[in-house]
Amino acid sequence: MLHILQKTFPLFLFAWLLLVGLSGCGAYSGIAGVPPVTPREFLQQQHWIKVEAGRLSFIWSQPSSTLIVYFVGLFTMYAGYTLLHHRNNQQARLWWGIGLLLSGLGALLAGTSYQAFGYEIKCSGRESCTWTSWWEIVYLWLSVPAMNAFLVATAYTSASGRLRNGIVRYAVLNTVGYSLLLLYSAACAFQFGLSFECMALVSAPGVLFLLCLHGSGYAKHKDNRNRVLLNTWLIFMAVGIAYGVYLLSGFAATLWQHGIWFTENDVLHVGMIGWVYYLFNNTRQVVVDSEPAGS
Repeated sequence: MLHILQKTFPLFLFAWLLLVGLSGCGAYSGIAGVPPVTPREFLQQQHWIKVEAGRLSFIWSQPSSTLIVYFVGLFTMYAGYTLLHHRNNQQARLWWGIGLLLSGLGALLAGTSYQAFGYEIKCSGRESCTWTSWWEIVYLWLSVPAMNAFLVATAYTSASGRLRNGIVRYAVLNTVGYSLLLLYSAACAFQFGLSFECMALVSAPGVLFLLCLHGSGYAKHKDNRNRVLLNTWLIFMAVGIAYGVYLLSGFAATLWQHGIWFTENDVLHVGMIGWVYYLFNNTRQVVVDSEPAGS
């Protein structure tokens, strides 16, 4: 089953991206904000600059945030490429690399719509701005398969037999189920289904499982592999908590009143830089298969 999954994953990825794209051509026409936000109000809520060069003219939304999130995306993809380049026939490195590539690509798409070209994509030429875009929807879709790719990698490093197969089945079902939810939400304008919060809820069981698996493994064996991977997911969870605390604090609005632009998304993305840096420096040595592939 795992051998088949490995061979069909690229086709599976292409098919779902094509399906999302085709659905977006017809069913989805945008969800208005509640209450509606005019283009003028959209710009008043954030830092932006107008870029003009010859015939080129556009609004660059959140320039500093754009640079941060694009760096996250490129750095994450580089980390994924490095693992794939040094794969050495290790299935765990293959799936970690796939997960990081999907995460990095998702970050670039998110940064394009949430930050860099948010005004141009969601507001320009409209009476009121749309709440989301297909750039953001595809970002959400990539994020869940990325998380599930990490689960498949863990199936190779830390599981065997029925547990390994169970992890892979869960990863596939979770990806397919969330993809269907996104398509339904886009077609029926179901706002929560298209939200970051929904994506986080769908991914949360995987993160909690990884924390428990590596936490119990380290408690039992005191080994370096479980220690590094436990730290990996503790850092990941800490970044998520920092994002939530900063969001609820309202501190971003206070800073913006004083002309300083640093949002909860910036907290998330700076934290993700730290997470990927830890991965880049520590995981290659410990991400190896627990038994030969195909055994």
